Amino acid sequence: MELLYNPAKKAFQGSSQSYSLMTVVLFWSGLVIMSSLYITIPLISTFTDIFKVAPTQAAWTSSSFSFCFALGCLFYGPLSDRFGRKIIILSGLSILAFISLLMGFITDLSWLILFRGLQGAAAATFSPVALAYVVEVFPPQKQVTTIGFINTGFLMAGIIGQIFSSYISQLYGWNLIFYLLGVIYAVTAFLILWFIPQSPVTCVNTSIITIFRQMGTILTQKSLLCSYAIALTILFSFVGMYTALNHYLSSPLFGFTAQQIFYVRSMGIIGMLLSPFSGQLVEKHGLFSVLRAGMALSIIGLLLLGISNNLLLIVVASILFIAGLAVFAPTVVAIIGRLGGKVRGAAISAYTFILFAGASIGPILTLNILKSGSYFFTFLALAFFLCFGLLASFFIRMEDEVKEIA
Repeated sequence: MELLYNPAKKAFQGSSQSYSLMTVVLFWSGLVIMSSLYITIPLISTFTDIFKVAPTQAAWTSSSFSFCFALGCLFYGPLSDRFGRKIIILSGLSILAFISLLMGFITDLSWLILFRGLQGAAAATFSPVALAYVVEVFPPQKQVTTIGFINTGFLMAGIIGQIFSSYISQLYGWNLIFYLLGVIYAVTAFLILWFIPQSPVTCVNTSIITIFRQMGTILTQKSLLCSYAIALTILFSFVGMYTALNHYLSSPLFGFTAQQIFYVRSMGIIGMLLSPFSGQLVEKHGLFSVLRAGMALSIIGLLLLGISNNLLLIVVASILFIAGLAVFAPTVVAIIGRLGGKVRGAAISAYTFILFAGASIGPILTLNILKSGSYFFTFLALAFFLCFGLLASFFIRMEDEVKEIA
């Protein structure tokens, strides 16, 4: 594989095969790295029994990862603007592999929670940096497709991570999960090293402090703020929808077991498969048309979930919701990357933080709305929140790129 760097254009020029191979590696990396976020969800009952603690204490093995991941996302994008995307991703993956191997030897819950936080901080080096890398290196006509593949990996991780964790822990014990992850991350680091070329450093002569100050400029730019408003709705509605759906299917109306609910959730993979085709849709219909059509499809899916008590229609509606989300989410990243200009790493870092802030807020607000006892009102509220994001899309102007670093 050969990629040529042109200093004048500050872009790589590669063959279609090169970009395709890079896309596969980035998809795989996103899938396995983000799976770490979900692997302890099926293990909460296991940790409760082994460490003799309450489920709320065992749940911190997930919460500590999420918190440190979201916090880390704020820092790694700006650092990659200064030191380069590839070095930040490789450093994070190497640390992630080492930490994961060590976790297999832990016999105390407090240490496990601490190391899960370190895992989250290391894993956060990938998401914002890889997305900035795609916008920086890939041709415009390939960006949304590649981001779509990475986004598919992120979404599928929520299901694949739990299946992997459940299967391994039941057959061989929970410790092996972390040993295997350590090996997987080490292999992934070598794939990044071999097949992902270095991108140009956009702020090589700029101090770290100056780059972080630019975050303030980013948060005052109207088009970026509107884009971030849309970003907040992505995982907010995704996690909120599945939180409400779990309660709906386990209610007396259906009485589903946890395993049956998991099968229904797994059907969402069908909708996720549309994400890699979002680039082709953008080429044909335009960035904003695809963004708005995808959001409209997700809104329709949520409304159908609210009015239906037919299982088949519920499954179809959930697939429609995920399909819309999978189509419009990559376009948001592409828009923010382009608006970010020279500090796209910082801009996408802010996006990733907001994205996972939405994931944290989603279940809390959804559970509070569910206290009303109305599933229709809950799904309607989630649909209304997406409508807020759809409205924000009409105030984005692509010419509002951040050009100065002051």
